[in-house]
Amino acid sequence: MPGDTTISASVDIQVPFYDIDMLGIAWHGHYARYFEIARCVLLDKIDYGYMAMKQSGFLWPVIDLQVRYIASLKFEQTMRVIAELVEYEFRLKIKYSIIDSNTGQRIAKGETTQVAVDSDSGEMCFASPQIMLDKVEAALTNSADNCEDR
Repeated sequence: MPGDTTISASVDIQVPFYDIDMLGIAWHGHYARYFEIARCVLLDKIDYGYMAMKQSGFLWPVIDLQVRYIASLKFEQTMRVIAELVEYEFRLKIKYSIIDSNTGQRIAKGETTQVAVDSDSGEMCFASPQIMLDKVEAALTNSADNCEDR
């Protein structure tokens, strides 16, 4: 991957009532959904969301999910979920941070790993398809160009 440039995206989410358990905290399984929401924003940022992936002939299933819980999320608490693309040449590895939007307190962190699968054959690809490399390189170039304009 060129340089130290990374691609990241974030989204603010308020914990809805249907996500809490009888103790008034967000059930731990919902964190995967919060990661997914931020991941979709990140993929849209590189112009290669799930529908574009499917149209290009590749599926990208999650093959690994890790979460480290640090504090609890409570009903109506607003969190910022940050997704950062850290690997893309052979697989997609995305790191996540969930922080309290008001206090900046870290709530959780995690990562997901996804691999490309050819949608016609069902075969796993051992390297990311060229379209993914092109999309990431274009996003990195656009990001660098935007920084130079400041």
